[in-house]
Amino acid sequence: MSEGAALSYVGQELELFARASRWKSYWASRIRKWVGGDVLEVGAGLGINTIALQNKDVTSWLCLEPDSGLAEKLAKTVAAIPNCTVRSGTTANVAEQDFDCILYIDVLEHIEGDVDEMARAARLLRDGGHLIVLAPAHPFLYSKFDAAIGHYRRYNKTSLRRCTPVDFGIESLFYLDSLGVLASLANRLMLRQDTPSLRQIEVWDNFIVPGSRFFDRALGYTIGKTVVGVWRRLR
Repeated sequence: MSEGAALSYVGQELELFARASRWKSYWASRIRKWVGGDVLEVGAGLGINTIALQNKDVTSWLCLEPDSGLAEKLAKTVAAIPNCTVRSGTTANVAEQDFDCILYIDVLEHIEGDVDEMARAARLLRDGGHLIVLAPAHPFLYSKFDAAIGHYRRYNKTSLRRCTPVDFGIESLFYLDSLGVLASLANRLMLRQDTPSLRQIEVWDNFIVPGSRFFDRALGYTIGKTVVGVWRRLR
């Protein structure tokens, strides 16, 4: 994804992973406490994450989606959410606004200049505001599927920490879906499928994710297939 220009989405995983309701409920429960006030969601996609993260502390919500076709579908999905609007574009198109929370849910890995993108988002946050990133973890799990859907990279805590904007402090940095790491490794070593099937998504969501909720807590959120970073603007 290049910054500043509208573009067409290259992958079809949004529809596939939209079925993973237990997974969305899980990660949403881990970050919802930081989501409030005026919210900017970058790369809002189909709007499934928008719905999952709504809570009483939200004042307004701007869904930003660079794919104009997706933006049209998105507008219909979130039409019933109060004070929620949709704009087709990137962070370069919202310079006149500021926010209390900015979200990148499975989005930053699609942006080639991730450090520059985070710096641009940082300028849109008010003092004390939160910047939240959820992204696929571990470069050793990078596959042809990642490449096919436009992922430039997968992150670990170290590489995500390098994206910290000036005048921001890391409030939380953790992994989710510990059992998902084992499932991904098993797929690479035995099944060797680059694209997950709907059946695989259903098995993961119905059986692996509930197990990960238990083991993630037991392991202190130190292992997982997804990495989450939360930053707070200091001044």
